[in-house]
Amino acid sequence: MPIWLIVVLCVALVLVAFVWGTYNKLVTLNERVNEAWSDITVQLKYRADLIPNVVEAVKGYAKHEKSAFEDVTKARAAVMGAKSVKSAAEAEKSLESALGKIFAIAEAYPELKANENFKELQLQLQDVEDKIQAARRFYNAGAKELNTKIKQFPINLFGGFGFKKRDYFEVADRQKLEDAPEVKF
Repeated sequence: MPIWLIVVLCVALVLVAFVWGTYNKLVTLNERVNEAWSDITVQLKYRADLIPNVVEAVKGYAKHEKSAFEDVTKARAAVMGAKSVKSAAEAEKSLESALGKIFAIAEAYPELKANENFKELQLQLQDVEDKIQAARRFYNAGAKELNTKIKQFPINLFGGFGFKKRDYFEVADRQKLEDAPEVKF
């Protein structure tokens, strides 16, 4: 067998191994991002299931705050109906705002704040919020790794093998988080 044929076969073998390994790595990263998104949706569903209980607990004390309860219901439905990362992030912003109103109403009723059922619901909501944040971080890390791999040379020459860039699940009003609070005396 001529030497040039051996060299060509070796180069072809290396190229096939590279393409095979790279494609499998992209599949793995893509599935990791899908799994992370699934984790987020599970936590969002769990929180959405808790919200009616919180609303009912507050409603018993503040029947006249009808618009706040309607806002929470609409925002909850928007989160549950979100089909993409971007629409879920936008729905999250309105839900956080609506829940903030509910908890502000609860602050006005000391007997509600002292209610053990309400306290337990608050603890459960805080726990699920923490889990959502962890799931967001896991998702965003996976999306970053996949997006980076797709953009890297020479994978970008092959169009990322058909894999698409993933959106990050970011806090809607990031500027509020990045601005230091103003303290006045």
